[in-house]
Amino acid sequence: MRRYQLPPLDLLEAFEAAARHLSFTRAADELSLTQSAVSRQIAALEARLNVPLFQRLHRALRLTEAGQQLQATTAGVLQQLHSVTARLRQEQRQKTVLVTTTPGFAGLWLIPRLSAFTATHADVDVRISVSLSLVNLDRDGVDLAVRYGPTSAASPASVRLFGEVMTPVCSPALRKQMGKPLKRPEDLQHHTLLHGAHDNAQLPDWSLWLRAMQIEQLKPAGALHFSDYDQMMNAAVRGQGVALGRFPLTNGLIKERKLVAPFSQKLASPMGYHLLGSIASADKPEVNDFAAWLLDEASR
Repeated sequence: MRRYQLPPLDLLEAFEAAARHLSFTRAADELSLTQSAVSRQIAALEARLNVPLFQRLHRALRLTEAGQQLQATTAGVLQQLHSVTARLRQEQRQKTVLVTTTPGFAGLWLIPRLSAFTATHADVDVRISVSLSLVNLDRDGVDLAVRYGPTSAASPASVRLFGEVMTPVCSPALRKQMGKPLKRPEDLQHHTLLHGAHDNAQLPDWSLWLRAMQIEQLKPAGALHFSDYDQMMNAAVRGQGVALGRFPLTNGLIKERKLVAPFSQKLASPMGYHLLGSIASADKPEVNDFAAWLLDEASR
């Protein structure tokens, strides 16, 4: 039998932040999570304890008596855990920078530029973690995150790297294919459209671009779906269809003439890329150097 029957640590962290701020939204900003994620964690904790911890009022939160009791203990325990683990990490610390980001940003933008940083920081071990999931930086020991999402919903603690512009792209050979012109957006009906598979309605896709071009009823010759954006770009390079290029991510493939943009029409996306740093890594020189390098590269 387990000695300590405790709730998961991430639930206690979410509760402590929400109790301190009396706000799920402000707790979400602090933890680098979404407001709905914090709300689900609180609900899960209440279900485990079988007791309500908050009174949910109109536009306000109030701790219940049980919530006050739990807060009195949780805050001190989490602070002690943070202090001990931070000290242990510091004792064993080497110059490492752990960065989490999306597959598309890593494969198409970051990795092609990475040698420029390592050439001047040979003593820094840069580690890239690729994931579509949001990571709690301090809890998981991650130094930096490059997040892709709606600019309007970016964390106040983040710094904007750049926005996004969309236009179709394809291989040079596909553009020149006999009998299948690509001179106007309407010509997409003769081609297979490549899609990134996702279940987030906020992410821009072909329907957004076609609607902006006033051809939302267009029926393409076929469709292929991919789980990652860099996979989709690889398929476009190999002439398997037309992809919706997201710039500046696709700039490198255009410059290398692996892809071309057949149309002049472009659409500004509501999405953007933002840099977020962990509180625990704020004083690490190598992390600050890498963040400064990222911002400089993004400004070019």
